Amino acid sequence: METLILIAVIVVAAFGLMAAVLKRYKKCPSDKVMVVYGNVGSNRDGTVRSSKCIHGGAAFVWPVVQAAEYLDLTPISISVDLQNALSRQNIRINVPSTFTVGISTENGVMQNAAERLLGLKLPQIQELAKDIIFGQLRLVIATMDIEEINADRDKFLDAVSRNVETELKKIGLRLINVNVTDISDESGYIEALGKEAAAKAINDAKKTVAEKDRDGSIGVANADRDQRVQVSEANALAIQGENAAKVQVAMSEAQRREKEAEALRLATAAEKIQAAKAMEEAYVAEQQAEAARAAREKATQEADVIVSTEILKRKAELEAEAEAEQIRRRAAGEADAIRARMIAEAEGQKEILMKQAEGLRAIVEAAGGDANAAAKLMLTDKMEDLIRIQVEAVKNVKIDKVTVWDSGEGKDGKNATAGYISGLMKSIPPLNEMFQMAGMELPGWAGSKANPAPAETLQESDI
Repeated sequence: METLILIAVIVVAAFGLMAAVLKRYKKCPSDKVMVVYGNVGSNRDGTVRSSKCIHGGAAFVWPVVQAAEYLDLTPISISVDLQNALSRQNIRINVPSTFTVGISTENGVMQNAAERLLGLKLPQIQELAKDIIFGQLRLVIATMDIEEINADRDKFLDAVSRNVETELKKIGLRLINVNVTDISDESGYIEALGKEAAAKAINDAKKTVAEKDRDGSIGVANADRDQRVQVSEANALAIQGENAAKVQVAMSEAQRREKEAEALRLATAAEKIQAAKAMEEAYVAEQQAEAARAAREKATQEADVIVSTEILKRKAELEAEAEAEQIRRRAAGEADAIRARMIAEAEGQKEILMKQAEGLRAIVEAAGGDANAAAKLMLTDKMEDLIRIQVEAVKNVKIDKVTVWDSGEGKDGKNATAGYISGLMKSIPPLNEMFQMAGMELPGWAGSKANPAPAETLQESDI
């Protein structure tokens, strides 16, 4: 049983691999050009090839590194209504024409088509070819007289074909057919040439008719004479020939009937013999076919049951493995994301602390290496903000109305109103006390209690 399972798995894998290979093997139809692009190798001179063109064959297209598209070889009809083209005689003519072009299968030109036309729609290719045809058609007309264009159409079409096809090859097209419907001009020059040619042709025709009438009358008389002589001779020969022919026909008819009778006898006997042999061989073949069919049906039923069971089992195993792998990958992805976020946050905190440490180190170095002095410098730098915060604490206190019962002067010569205001201001810590809380002393000129400044010095400093 295990051997049968292994064989079935190998067969399924082989069929899958073969299907993948056959799917990448591209065949090019006869009405298309297959363009394989991507990594297609190099030219003989070492330059990288942009694409590889195949017509009427097949190629294996490697997955991932190569891809293939098709160029349609269906002929493209382009109507070119050229107006007011200037001829060599400086006469403007109208040349309405129809050009039929198509993708070229010539080596080199086919490569141009792959590089310049792949991916373009049919209207875009028509417009591109139409612009080239317009330019070359005007160029050819400018080198020819109207008489040449009108009288020698083959020369005109040959010149147009050469010029147009040379330019079309540069973009990968070839000229299939050129059809000029009519040529006209606004001045009436071509019409006048036509009338002149028509008059000349009519006169020549009249002269030819008169000569032919004369020759016809003479020929009728001679023919009548010859007819009478030849008819008499022919009648005599005909009677003689008819008699000889009747004798030969009778002899041939007798021989034919004899041969037909012999052939019929031989054919009838051969048919009966071959029919008997055919029936015998048919019976034997039917017996062998029935035996083979019974064996095939038995093998088919056994293979269907075994292969179907193994495929269902393998499918369930693969689905379970795929689901487990997805869960593992999702968990690993979430863990990687959490670890990356935590590493990034740690790196950010580390960078901030390192920058703060560098700043503190610079402050200590500026204070001559004295950490205490550096701390005082930092507190001094922040003292203005601290004082502003204290002032802001009472700045926005709104007192709509204050009622004071003033009984005159009190202690220290202050009345009640002055004492209230003085007490309100004393609720804010003095600047000197704030410096002492920080472990520092105000300089003497700033009002330090430990070293009060003389009045003269204060006045000078205030000035």
